[in-house]
Amino acid sequence: METEVKLTKLASCAGCGAKVGAGTLVKMLEGFRTHTDSRLIVGYDKSDDASVYAINDDTALVQTTDFFPPIVDDPFMYGQIAAANALSDVYAMGGTPRLALNIMCIPESMDKETVQQILRGGYEKAYEADTIITGGHTIHGAEPIYGLAVSGFVHPDRVLKNSSAKAGDSLILTKPLGIGIITTAFKADMVDEAVMQRIYTQMATLNKYAAEIMMKYDVHGCTDVTGFALMGHSYELAQGSGCTVRLFSDRLPYHREAYELAQMGFIPAGAYRNREYAQNGVTWKRPIDRALEDIMFDPQTSGGLLMAVDAADADACLKELKENIAGAELIGRVEERAENWIIVE
Repeated sequence: METEVKLTKLASCAGCGAKVGAGTLVKMLEGFRTHTDSRLIVGYDKSDDASVYAINDDTALVQTTDFFPPIVDDPFMYGQIAAANALSDVYAMGGTPRLALNIMCIPESMDKETVQQILRGGYEKAYEADTIITGGHTIHGAEPIYGLAVSGFVHPDRVLKNSSAKAGDSLILTKPLGIGIITTAFKADMVDEAVMQRIYTQMATLNKYAAEIMMKYDVHGCTDVTGFALMGHSYELAQGSGCTVRLFSDRLPYHREAYELAQMGFIPAGAYRNREYAQNGVTWKRPIDRALEDIMFDPQTSGGLLMAVDAADADACLKELKENIAGAELIGRVEERAENWIIVE
């Protein structure tokens, strides 16, 4: 269904494109006093997808939160996408989500049915993830916002970090790029509805299924590609791991429409923030046209998993992913620290 007042018109920016830039976040968090705890496996200082706290020798708690303004006018689909995006951080840590809380802001003018449809979308996606929404918090505000605070569990020895990739690992990405560019162009009525249905389906697809396959193999590190784009998240993975990430530009999966729209100039503001954050950490080994560069810096909403797989397992992992996950591709490798954090060839 669609609301009479389009949800995307109520928001100044959409989806993960609303995310504060990574460089800005680092400055915001500088100098805070924090407690130390030997059971804290991953904290905010690691720029990772979620925090991880060891409860005992066999169980660690994974906690995360994510929410954003509407990226689609259908309130039910908006709820699904926002929930899938929030749940993804637990999957990226190698965990299983189990509990969630709604986070919601609604304008005074929003009708009851629209609010219910957003929440129903979130509940449907949580149900698919075998996760229980146990409550939440709702406020009134100028723009609609929805998302989840999610808790999950993982064995302490099986936590996947964005700082634990190893030289020799193969990099596999599980969803095509270009979401931010296409949704930006759609707001200007430049994208067919059939294309958007494909984009909505991708954003609403849980990373649960890719994660279940991933955990069968020797994976050293993982992150999900969301608001900081492929380049921003690769930059953090490289820095955290003390390695260099080499990306193969001719193997990147992306929606072909995004390339054409990028050439026309439909670039979300978040892409420029991502470029400013990561561009000094990138060495371009051969000329790449600007449109493809823009796709690499494009903020993704509910994007795919970027996993660093041991080279011995990479072919088998990729084969199983391709048999079950549309768009999965091997896009690069992790190398010993070289001339820069990211090398694009």
